[in-house]
Amino acid sequence: MPFIRFILSAIVGGILLGTLAANAQAPAALTGRVTSAQEATMEGVLVSAKREGTTITTTVVTNAEGRYAFPADRLQPGKYTISIRAVGYILEGPKSVEVPAAGATADLRLNRARNIHLQLSNAEWIASLPGTDREKQFLTGCTGCHTLQRLFTAQHDVDEWIQVFNRMGRYYPGSTPAQPQLLVSGGERSERPRVDPKVAQAAAQFLVDVSLSNPEAKEYDFKPLPRPKGRATRVIITEYDLPRKNAYPHDVVVDADGQAWYSDFGSQIMGVLDPKTGKVIDYDIPVVRPEQPKGTLDLQLDRDGNVWIAMMYQSAIAKMDRATRKLTVFPYPKEWWGPTTQASMVAPRFSHVDGKVWSNNQETREYYRLDLATGKFENTGKAVDKNGRQISAYGIPTDHDNNMYLLEFSGTSIGRRDAKTLEVEIWRTPFPNSRPRRGGVDHQNRLWFAEYHGGIAMFDPKTKTIKEWMTPTKWDNPYGVVAARNGEVWTGSMHTDLVTRLFPDTDDMVQYLLPRTTNIRRVFLEETGPRPTLWVGSNHGASIVRVETLD
Repeated sequence: MPFIRFILSAIVGGILLGTLAANAQAPAALTGRVTSAQEATMEGVLVSAKREGTTITTTVVTNAEGRYAFPADRLQPGKYTISIRAVGYILEGPKSVEVPAAGATADLRLNRARNIHLQLSNAEWIASLPGTDREKQFLTGCTGCHTLQRLFTAQHDVDEWIQVFNRMGRYYPGSTPAQPQLLVSGGERSERPRVDPKVAQAAAQFLVDVSLSNPEAKEYDFKPLPRPKGRATRVIITEYDLPRKNAYPHDVVVDADGQAWYSDFGSQIMGVLDPKTGKVIDYDIPVVRPEQPKGTLDLQLDRDGNVWIAMMYQSAIAKMDRATRKLTVFPYPKEWWGPTTQASMVAPRFSHVDGKVWSNNQETREYYRLDLATGKFENTGKAVDKNGRQISAYGIPTDHDNNMYLLEFSGTSIGRRDAKTLEVEIWRTPFPNSRPRRGGVDHQNRLWFAEYHGGIAMFDPKTKTIKEWMTPTKWDNPYGVVAARNGEVWTGSMHTDLVTRLFPDTDDMVQYLLPRTTNIRRVFLEETGPRPTLWVGSNHGASIVRVETLD
């Protein structure tokens, strides 16, 4: 693959320098320099400030001179707690700063961290461990509910690990260590072994061999990723804590009023955040199947700004009227219910074309349509093309004609079901073992999607070709992709805590580091300002994150 360039052409570079100069003259609420005994100039240190009594944390990144600056409009006068992110370092001080209306200066001093393993991202853990990529691949399946740090500090032996695997194999995907939920047994899925004994034995032995609690463990060095540099430091990140500490924000979307809605993967709740105040309102979603796990996944806006949500094992989808805040639930017909019926996706974005909202049954791989006029569902069956090939989709984004795309997370293909004829076409990705996951179409009706074992991909329906871009950091494992009207494309990582900005015309990429461990799923772009603003949910952090670039 071509070398990823983090500095664009000389023309763009000139524009960037002009932007930097303009920002250098802008007033700042808090500025300073970051140093340590080991590094006199520390570029790429994330500096975070949180005002006492609030739920909002603002983060900036030090430049090549080791200086940071919070714009005056981002910090109100008050006392702020200061924190940093720079693997291998801890903040010596100051750890709090009083910011008056006229602004303040605070030079930060860092010290070497004694317990660097407490600071590693999931990707840094995987990169540090001995063994081949194949041996370590199973670890990416452990991060949906918790970080990898839990695994490598545990004291289990092989037999105990196998018991853990068998127990966790029965958990709902939206479980957390503090709130596990068991799946209901029965049906085809319950008859299949949840954990392959051979795989479990090898994985258990691997974890024992690398555990920090094992005095006979293999020795290995920790391999942190390099800190941000250059353009990757030109960013402001805002994190909004949710009031419920057990909130599990999976998808985040922003409506026309600037309100950020989120789905909760572990609870029967959908919430909305006012970014101006940090206030959050949670709405309870009715329980359709009390015996089933609670939680929601896909969150989408229709053309009128109404919010739709997929209710997972509750076997239903729901619509929140944005104006009245009235919630309407559409359960699947009871005769379609099984022990593992799962509505993971909903696609209302282009439902105004034909009055139909697509959804799915993740367990049977059947695809449903809700008729908005009658409130009744149609089962369009499994997705099989004219040659008898079947595609089992995870993501089901729709195009401008409300045709449904099918993204095969379990394989290497994408498909499209025609909304009028229901015929299916299937295309294989050039990258092997790509595992397409989630995405959507841009204003040109091209499909952009994440390849979990690759990077960013684009399908052009006019030429029926797929173009791919590998993300620059190993173990990025993108979950979703979103394209902006200005041409740039964004994705996020479930393991590196990085969000990636792609410029397709030049193949350039910039990766921005988030202030703390953030298991990113859905990515969403708000396009009301001079540049797109990225929004994601922190699945393990009970917060919503906004990323604003400065160039």
